[in-house]
Amino acid sequence: MIALIQYNSRKLKIDLSQPLDISIPITDRASNVNAWYIGPPKIEPEVFDGDIISVSNGASVNFNTITFNPHSHGTHTETVGHIVEKQHHINNSLEKYFFLAEVITVVPEKVGEDYVISAKQLQFMIGNKKREAIIVRTLPNIRSEKTTKQYSNTNWPYFQKDAVKLLVRKGVKHLLIDLPSVDREEDGGELAGHNTFWNTHGKLRTNATITEFIYVSNKIKDGAYMLNLQIAPFENDASPSKPILYKVMD
Repeated sequence: MIALIQYNSRKLKIDLSQPLDISIPITDRASNVNAWYIGPPKIEPEVFDGDIISVSNGASVNFNTITFNPHSHGTHTETVGHIVEKQHHINNSLEKYFFLAEVITVVPEKVGEDYVISAKQLQFMIGNKKREAIIVRTLPNIRSEKTTKQYSNTNWPYFQKDAVKLLVRKGVKHLLIDLPSVDREEDGGELAGHNTFWNTHGKLRTNATITEFIYVSNKIKDGAYMLNLQIAPFENDASPSKPILYKVMD
C-alpha cells in the first residue's frame, strides 16, 4: 500500500505495508530493559477469593494486572510534565502523530569518565535538514544488549546541553533515543538536557516530546522516514509508546 503525503511543499511517498517498529516491549521477565533502580514489571492474573483468573487455571478469561513504570520499563514518550510542577499529560500534549523524521547514528565521545553526544556530532549528521523528529541510534548497537540491559548504576551516554540546544534551534519537536535518558544518570537533579529541550526557563515547549528506550535495528539505514508516534492514552506525564517508521521512497 503506497501513500502519497503532501508535507509542506513536498510530496512524500511511503509504503504503508513496510512498517519498521523501533519500540521495546514491556514483559514480565527479569531481563526486561530497566533503569532507575526499581524491579522488573509484573504481569500476573488477578486472584479473587483464592481463584486465579486465567484460562489455564480454569477461568473463562485471562484477567491480568500489569504493574510497571513507563520511565523505567520499555519504550516510552514523555512531556514537559515529567520535570515541572504543573501537570502536562501526554494524552493531551501529543496532538499529532505523523512527523517527518531523520534517523542518525552516532558514536558517543569519551569526555573524562563519561560518554557524551555532542552538538558537533549532531550538526554533522543532520546538516541543514529540516525535521520535526530526530531519531538517534548509538553505537555499539547490539539488539540483545539494547533490549535487555539493566541500566541502573551504569553511567550511560548522555546528550551535552549544547547538543540539545542545537536540536531546539533546528526546530526539532520530537527526540527519540535508545538510552534511558537524555541526561546523565547522576547529575544532582540538574536535568540540563530535559530543561533545555522543553525550555523551562522561557516559553514552555508543551507540544515537544522525548521518547526513550527505543531500539533501531542495524537493518534500518540512516535517512528520512515518516514517523508514526503511537501512545497509550494515559493521563500521565509519560506513556508506553510504539514509534513506527516508514521509509520515504525516492
